[in-house]
Amino acid sequence: MITHLFRAERIKLFSTRAPWWCLAIAILAPLGFTVLFFALAGPEIPPTVGNTQLASGNGRTVLLVLAVLATASEFNWGTMRLTFQAVPSRVPALLAKVMVVGAVGAALGLVVGFGSWGVATLVQPDADLALHSGAAWRSVLGQSLVFLFTAVAGVGVALLLRSVAFALTVVLVWTQVLEGVLVFIPGIGKHIYQWMPFHAADEFVGAGGFAAGPLGLPAAPLGPWGYLGYFAAITVALFVAGVLVTARRDA
Repeated sequence: MITHLFRAERIKLFSTRAPWWCLAIAILAPLGFTVLFFALAGPEIPPTVGNTQLASGNGRTVLLVLAVLATASEFNWGTMRLTFQAVPSRVPALLAKVMVVGAVGAALGLVVGFGSWGVATLVQPDADLALHSGAAWRSVLGQSLVFLFTAVAGVGVALLLRSVAFALTVVLVWTQVLEGVLVFIPGIGKHIYQWMPFHAADEFVGAGGFAAGPLGLPAAPLGPWGYLGYFAAITVALFVAGVLVTARRDA
């Protein structure tokens, strides 16, 4: 049954053009911004492997959109109800969905991570951007884990809210507005910002240090792997909450 669920979720995910457009934008946007960063920026953006991943957040945001569309739209179209009628238990169907979307996210993270690093080396061939340390490999290869858990978060938010418009509003406002605004709250803003989930993702891949100096952020309370664990825990909690709410609503 699990194999059939995976196949069904894969077919549903790629049965429309929207996911393909989202994947294309999620790749082209960070790669394009990386080219601009390294071609036009001055010494304020030093050519480091971590800084090749500065624009990866653009790809994560588009992945969130893809995950929300892939999940919440099924409630709007009624296909989720058909899935639940075919599968007695809600949990296997939702696990299959999050695993398929998560696998797409993990593959997308690899493309964005290595693609951003690759175009940066082409733009600045004289810079030392070789992957000769564990931190350098974590910056590039680690995008796969970050994107995987980002996809899990998107599915979780969609399950909780069910409305495409509402869920998209929440994820876009959070990623594009709220996390960036919180840092400017007098007194406590910089400390709160240190615990924002997508800042934690940036800290794991080494892309969060660029803003630390200009913003005057305090020392990071967690190490890279601690930040990944924190980010993963939040995304998994969102998905589990979404599964529980869905099971209760559709019981």
